[in-house]
Amino acid sequence: MSATQTPPSIVRITGSTFSLKVLAAAIILLFFYYAAGVVITLLLSILLAYFLDPAVESLERLRVPRTLGAMVMVLILVSVLAAVGYGLWTRTADFAANWPKYGSVLKQAAGTVEGKIRGIEGQVSQIAPEQGAPAATEARLEPGVVRTLILRGIGSLYALFLEVTFMPFLVFFMLAEKRGVWHGTLQLFPASRRTQVKETLEDLRDVLRDYLAGMSIVTLVVIAVSSLFFWTLGLDYPILTGIVSGLLNMVPYIGTVLAWLPAFVIALAKWKTIGQFVLIAATLTSIHLLALNLLAPQLVGRRVRLNAVAITVSLLFWGWVWGGMGLVLAIPITATLRVICDHTESWKPIGRWLSA
Repeated sequence: MSATQTPPSIVRITGSTFSLKVLAAAIILLFFYYAAGVVITLLLSILLAYFLDPAVESLERLRVPRTLGAMVMVLILVSVLAAVGYGLWTRTADFAANWPKYGSVLKQAAGTVEGKIRGIEGQVSQIAPEQGAPAATEARLEPGVVRTLILRGIGSLYALFLEVTFMPFLVFFMLAEKRGVWHGTLQLFPASRRTQVKETLEDLRDVLRDYLAGMSIVTLVVIAVSSLFFWTLGLDYPILTGIVSGLLNMVPYIGTVLAWLPAFVIALAKWKTIGQFVLIAATLTSIHLLALNLLAPQLVGRRVRLNAVAITVSLLFWGWVWGGMGLVLAIPITATLRVICDHTESWKPIGRWLSA
């Protein structure tokens, strides 16, 4: 009698365990969504700490105290980011001052497209008057939409405030207290698993470090080639548009298409024929695809090892959770998950699927 009652209890226990895992995953996802500013700041700090750690170790081999070396590298990082930010700000401000010129061209183009759409609607209404399109009304932003946009802007400003103020300190403490943090992390796990955790962290360090170094080189190459192409075409703001193109290259596949838009907006004030826009789209696509398929695999792909489906799904998911910053962090997060799966016996099939 007891033998017949055992299977239902096993099924019940298994089902409850699965429900708890789903509930835990939902709670973690909600935390990532509502604490986006904190989580993004922490992730960016970890990535930068991994990136700067070799330089700090080199200074340490030259008998520079680790704390002093960490401070020097953080100050250099802040100085470089401030210089780049100032350069971008001045060029962006110049572009914003001339925006009325581009805005009027965009309005004309939008009016032309709207006129063609209305012509198609008129033809449809003549064919089927009873199902004709309703009279065109002026598009207006509802108060709820405006309020949502304002709140999203405030959230972005809050995240930016956290990153600017806390990230340098976090990176400094992670670099200066590396050995203590490393030892404390290992102490969180049972002694029998510390060797496995140590190997996982070392592999993760190498993957993230190679990814950041490789993507930095690829991004600089795309910025240089794109800027040269825009300068050759005679477009306004070639460096600013080239920088945008290079930064969008950090978002695989989607960034290739998004890189067209800034160039198209500026080109509207100079050209009216479709051939020029086809040339811009074809050239930018070639630059990005060559960088992603020839240069990036040599610098990044050997360690990251993610298939195209995994990359696309991660971009969709993290872009939905965190917007633009999620698109930037999607690949490092997925690569981290792949490393953890490779070092966890029960998760190895997931790791093999991610790297297939």
